[in-house]
Amino acid sequence: MELVMKVLPALLEGTKTTMQVFCLTFIMSLPLGIMLGLGAVSRFKPLSVLVSTFNWVIRGTPLLLQMIFVFFGLPFLGIVIQNRLAAVLIAFVINYMAYFAEIFRGGIQAIPQGQYEAAKVLGLSKIQTIRKIVIPQVVKIVFPSIGNEIITLVKDTSLVYAVGLSEVMKAGRIAMQREASIAPLLVVAVIYLVLTGLVTIVLKLIEKKLSYYN
Repeated sequence: MELVMKVLPALLEGTKTTMQVFCLTFIMSLPLGIMLGLGAVSRFKPLSVLVSTFNWVIRGTPLLLQMIFVFFGLPFLGIVIQNRLAAVLIAFVINYMAYFAEIFRGGIQAIPQGQYEAAKVLGLSKIQTIRKIVIPQVVKIVFPSIGNEIITLVKDTSLVYAVGLSEVMKAGRIAMQREASIAPLLVVAVIYLVLTGLVTIVLKLIEKKLSYYN
């Protein structure tokens, strides 16, 4: 117990970075994913092909590789990102917006064509149709899948150690080596369980709120 209390401040400090990466990635990647999802089902063929190719490339390569490429690879192309957090966020946002895009694409394609025809009869514009008819239904359809990605995002933040960013996993590994004990890693596991547990509770509450669409 004494060892746990000794390493806990460093682990909690690392948790701040973990939460920062999680929150900023989610806030930025979700709306971008919605826009990409709309682009993927666009009748403008070049746009839909471009979006589909982008999603294929991003989803087909590991997040860790993308993160290393952004921080260590882009300088070879003359693009230097000195801020490690910025490099991590660029990679995370690009990765998760592609996954969110595919989820929303599937949700949009699940909306019956009759919904669009009814909106047209009511005199709604395309923007109004998307905002008032399509998006509310799509959110309900895709919410479980979005929830799974959000929980995965919490755990994926452990990858940021690869570019030297100090988060809870790196802090735990350093503490384990310094103290020659596995206890710090057990504390890290508890921290991740608490974070995913809190996220799960929030997702359950939101899902309950969305039940009025049933």
